[in-house]
Amino acid sequence: MQPAAAQREHSVPDSTSHPKGLYLLFATEMWERFSYYGMRAVLVLFLTKAMLMDKAFASKFYGGYTSLIYLTPLIGGFIADRYWGNRRSILTGGALMALGQFTLFAAASNYGAEATHPLSHQLLYLGLGLMILGNGFFKPNISSMVGSLYSATDKRKDAAYTIFYMGINLGSFFGNTVTSLVGDTGRSEDFRWAFLACGIAMVLGTVFFQWGKTRYLHTPEGEQVGETPVNSGGIKGVFALLPVLLAVMIGILWLDSAKFATIAPLLGVAVVVIAFMIFSDKSLSGADIQGILVIFIVSFFVVFFWAAFEQAPASLTFFADEQMDRHLFGYELPASLFQNLNGFFVVAGAPVMALIWTALGRRGAEPPSPVKMAMGLALLALGYLVMCFGVHNVQPGVKVSMFFLVALYFFHSIGELCLSPIGLSLVNKLAPAKFSSLLMAVWFLANAAANYLAGYMSSLYPDPKSTKPAPVLLGYHIENLYDFFLVFVVSAAVAAVLLFAISGKLAKMMDARNHAPAAA
Repeated sequence: MQPAAAQREHSVPDSTSHPKGLYLLFATEMWERFSYYGMRAVLVLFLTKAMLMDKAFASKFYGGYTSLIYLTPLIGGFIADRYWGNRRSILTGGALMALGQFTLFAAASNYGAEATHPLSHQLLYLGLGLMILGNGFFKPNISSMVGSLYSATDKRKDAAYTIFYMGINLGSFFGNTVTSLVGDTGRSEDFRWAFLACGIAMVLGTVFFQWGKTRYLHTPEGEQVGETPVNSGGIKGVFALLPVLLAVMIGILWLDSAKFATIAPLLGVAVVVIAFMIFSDKSLSGADIQGILVIFIVSFFVVFFWAAFEQAPASLTFFADEQMDRHLFGYELPASLFQNLNGFFVVAGAPVMALIWTALGRRGAEPPSPVKMAMGLALLALGYLVMCFGVHNVQPGVKVSMFFLVALYFFHSIGELCLSPIGLSLVNKLAPAKFSSLLMAVWFLANAAANYLAGYMSSLYPDPKSTKPAPVLLGYHIENLYDFFLVFVVSAAVAAVLLFAISGKLAKMMDARNHAPAAA
């Protein structure tokens, strides 16, 4: 017999209120994003100012790390679908990431004159390896659980993912603020306090999820969601496999940064393997396949968005640190703090965007998800166009007004709201139930490719102090900041036009999937 509360909720599945489980996931994700984005805000500065890496190497190292962060959800999603379920995966991932942050705290605390001692490097790789593995279990599972709280036809899903996305950016805002103020102080030894704060935040998020998971995470009918799959075997075997997976992640990161490109081929193999695993399933209907194809196509365009967007903690932070006037009321703001503008604009804009999509939906005028995402790419291009005006003909050493970077983050944040939460909702609505976590991991695979590309693009940042020849991209010489930012204007604008051109076809494929029976 269903609990009375669940019966009442089931009787009005499309009410304007959202289930309490959404706010539990909101809070859990907020603390996790505090941890991840807080650390990310100062990571490149830590690598260049404390570990004394040059900008090009630090950019590629950062790109390799963040790429693996988004690649491991393929493993975590598969294990959750087959063996662990969402809940166990989230708790394990949270514990691993907390341990990773505390390991980075140890790496940054191992000072002589500077953090270049071999032990610091070893702890750096270990800490990042724990973060990579933990995120693989955490990220795809908490995202897919949001949709599980609603019925298949519930029109509140886009609004729910936008609210959930506000939690991501609220965590980013607080995390970035704290770590910038306590870590980016101009003293290399203070970076450790940023990592310590992030570790504490991750512990809080994990404990909070453990406390509320049974109380609030259920379907409108009252059934618990995210539990261990029925007849699941190999749970203990997966725990035993964790040290092996950790060693593999650390090894890949080291090889890619110190020896030869390793991650890019892995990304290609991952695409082929995941596509084979899904499309070889004979139980999928034609409508299911069309929906899955939409996910793959849209994910391809997402690469162009995030490759440009993820310049924030890399090349845009170099720009803020070296060539932007950061003085405000007589105080020089930390360069890493400007990344916080994204979180601020998203938190402020998310409720407005949720209301806009809901209002348009009631009138039958809401644009299809691919059109929303094309709008996001166009806004991304507009942000970099503003930067091009700001740096045009500016000589090295001349400080640029912070207005241009603020405007860039504003346009990028609104573009993000048009693309990322909508994409998360799209994956949830189109994915067959048996592949829900795995296809959410496909979405993050696009992020993996984008972050790897972002690291490479950041390594092309024109350093006025460098004596090396100007960077070259496909025959295009990047002589100055104007040339550098123009690359992102063109790539994002072209992607926006192409996605808009095929959005009608994609919308029809989505409609066919949404009106077909779900696969078993």
